[in-house]
Amino acid sequence: MHKLTRTILITAAALVGAAALTAGAGMAVGAMDYHRQAAEPSSQASPRNLIDRTPGLVQPAALTVDRSIGRRRASQEVHLAQQLYTFWNTGEQKYLDAAVRPRFKDNTLPAGRPQGPTGPAFASKNFRAAVPDLTCELADLLITGDKITARLVFRGHFTGTFDGVHGKGQQVRFDAIDIQHAGTDKIVEDWHIEDNATLLSQLGVTG
Repeated sequence: MHKLTRTILITAAALVGAAALTAGAGMAVGAMDYHRQAAEPSSQASPRNLIDRTPGLVQPAALTVDRSIGRRRASQEVHLAQQLYTFWNTGEQKYLDAAVRPRFKDNTLPAGRPQGPTGPAFASKNFRAAVPDLTCELADLLITGDKITARLVFRGHFTGTFDGVHGKGQQVRFDAIDIQHAGTDKIVEDWHIEDNATLLSQLGVTG
C-alpha cells in the first residue's frame, strides 16, 4: 500500500474512533490533546474559544487541538479550516480564496481536475450541478502542528446530472478525510480521500 494512502487511512480510522468516543460522551467538542499551562485559566483553555462563531461559518462538531503550537496559531488553523469547509458547504468562492494560497497544491489530484485553487472551485461547481443542495459537515477537526485533519460528511439530493446520468432526487451521503498543510497565513497543500464507491453507487454511476 502506498505510504500516503496508508497514513490517510490510519488517520481516518483514528478520527472515526474519536468521533465514536465523542458521540458516546454526548459532547459537542472533543478532548484537548495538550498540556495546560498552570497560569492559563480553564475558561481560556477550552477549545471552544478557538472557534470563530461568525454567522455563516461552518462549526466543527468535534475539535481536538495540540495546544503546544500556541493559542494564536491554533486559532488561526481552526479559522482556516472553517473558511475552507464553509466553501465546500456553500460553494462560495470568497471562502476558498480566504483559506488557500494562490500556489496551493493538491497532492492527491483526481484525474481531470485542474491543479491549484482552480481545482476545488472546479470540483465544487461540477458536483453542485448534480447535487445543488450539497452540504459539508465538519464532523471532526484535528489541529496538530502545521497540519489540519478533518473528517467530513457530505449530504444532498441528486436532482441534477452527473456523467450523463439524471438524478431522481435520491439522497446522497458520503464521507471524506482531508489533511491540510497550513503555511504562515493560508493552506499551502493538501491530501484527501473520499468514499467514491458509496457516492457513485448512490448516483447510480457504478461502471
